[in-house]
Amino acid sequence: MAILPILEVPDPRLKTVSKPVEAVTDETRKLIADMFETMYDAPGIGLAAIQVGVPQRILVIDLQEEEDADGKPIRDPRVFINPEIVETDEAMNIYTEGCLSVPEQFADVERPATCLARWTDEDGNAHEERLDGLLATCLQHEMDHLEGIVFLDHLSRLKRQMILKKLQKARKTAA
Repeated sequence: MAILPILEVPDPRLKTVSKPVEAVTDETRKLIADMFETMYDAPGIGLAAIQVGVPQRILVIDLQEEEDADGKPIRDPRVFINPEIVETDEAMNIYTEGCLSVPEQFADVERPATCLARWTDEDGNAHEERLDGLLATCLQHEMDHLEGIVFLDHLSRLKRQMILKKLQKARKTAA
């Protein structure tokens, strides 16, 4: 396994619409393993393949919501290949979202509270499940990446510009 470099805005590759995965191969499974290692190292709770420069419809998510007796997050890795949202609820939720491609920047984003999703896992098994809460939000956020959308695209122009300026300032300070 390897930690892969994560693309950051304004990298134009993040605007790429990802292609469907035709077959789940050993190469696909290696990419998935590398994506998990990259996501955990970042640290984050979700990662789309395009964020590591691979324009395929693959997402990895692990909310790590529970902890063990030592206070370490309990991992619950989930793989979504060729995910699609079949339907969404009319009720909306607002979450403060961040993104590994927009480091250290956060903003409130409104999304459907629940969604019925369909996907394939790394073993080629088909799934369909109604998701809610943080998992529904995270899936929708990561699926946006598959369409070349980052969470900043959901914000007003003013909020987006403020975050981009903060990001630019943070990069200058770090350099």
